[in-house]
Amino acid sequence: MARIAESELVINPDGSVYHLNLRPEEIATNIITVGDPDRVSMVSKYFDEVEVRKAKREFVSHTGRIGQKRLTVLSTGIGPDNIDIAINEIDALANIDLESRKAKEQLISMNFVRIGTSGSLHPEVPVDSFVAGAYGLGLDNLLSFYDYKPNLGEAALEDELKEFMEYAGKVPFYACEGSPALLSELGQDKFQGITITSPGFYAPQGRELRARARYGVGYFKSLAQFKFRDYSIMNFEMETSAIYGLSRLLGHRALSTNAIIANRPNGAFSKDPYKAVDKLIQNVLSLISSSPLF
Repeated sequence: MARIAESELVINPDGSVYHLNLRPEEIATNIITVGDPDRVSMVSKYFDEVEVRKAKREFVSHTGRIGQKRLTVLSTGIGPDNIDIAINEIDALANIDLESRKAKEQLISMNFVRIGTSGSLHPEVPVDSFVAGAYGLGLDNLLSFYDYKPNLGEAALEDELKEFMEYAGKVPFYACEGSPALLSELGQDKFQGITITSPGFYAPQGRELRARARYGVGYFKSLAQFKFRDYSIMNFEMETSAIYGLSRLLGHRALSTNAIIANRPNGAFSKDPYKAVDKLIQNVLSLISSSPLF
C-alpha cells in the first residue's frame, strides 16, 4: 500500500485531520450529518452521554452514546464541496493509519445518516413532513472528479430521466443510490423518493431575486412528474447526492432524511422549522436506537 504524502492528507500537530479537527478515537462508526452547526447540539441533547465536543470552522462535532450505541453528529455546512471534505476526512480517520499514512488492511464500513431540511416539489408533500431519499440526483459536478461507476439502478435512472427531459444540453446530472438497508430501517413514516442535490440555493433551485435564472422554478416543477420505478422526484436540497456517491465509493452505507420546510408548488414555508427538524431528529434517533444496523 502506497504511503500518502503530507500534502495529500494534512494532519494537524495534535494528530487530528486538517479540517474536522478530529482524531481517530474521537469518532464513532455511526455518523449523523447536519448542515447547521447549531443543529449538532439539537441532536446531542438526546444522547445519554457526550464524550467529545470539537469545533473548527463550520465543522462542529459531538460524539456520545444512546444506550450502547456510539454516535457522532457532525455539521458539514452547506453544499457538496463541504461534503467532499467531511466524508473523505471521516473515512481517513477510520480507514487510514495516520502515522504510517497507509490505508489499513481491514477496512471499516460506516453508516452516514443525514438529518437536513429541504423543499418539496409536490403539493401533496406538505411542510413539516419527512422525506427519505432512495436516490440522490446531483446537479453539482463533484462526482465527475471521481472514478465513479454507476450501478445498474443508477444507470437506468439516468437513462430514463434523460429520455424524459428529451435530453439536449439540459442541466447535467448524475444519480447515486442511497443504502436500501438503511432506507428500510429509517424510511418509516416518511415519503420516499428521489432527492435533487443542487449546488446553490437561488438559481440552482429555480429562485430569482435580481439575477435572472437560466432554469426557472417551472423547469424544476416539471421534474416532479418523472417517475422511476416506484419513486418520484420529491424534493431538493444541497448535500444528498454527494453523501451517497462518496459513501458508496468508500464502502459505506448512507441515507438522507429531510424535514420539508418549504413547499415550492404551494409557495408555503413552515411556521416552525425548528420544531419540524426536532421531530425528525427524535424520529431518526429512535429508529437508530432500535436498529441492528447501528
